[in-house]
Amino acid sequence: MKLNMGSLDRGLRVAAGAGLLIATAMGAIGLWGLVGLVPLLTGLSGYCPLYSLVGMNTCPMKK
Repeated sequence: MKLNMGSLDRGLRVAAGAGLLIATAMGAIGLWGLVGLVPLLTGLSGYCPLYSLVGMNTCPMKK
């Protein structure tokens, strides 16, 4: 897996995913907040399978 996400994209995903999971753990939102695992894991790994399917790349590294 090559990195296909830049640092801003990754940071936003980690923050959003963590926020959803924390809100779920605190009982502020229902179990649907577990969907926060997806942006959290893709942000931590730096790879988004959907980006690969559509040919998108926000990583500033040379291709």
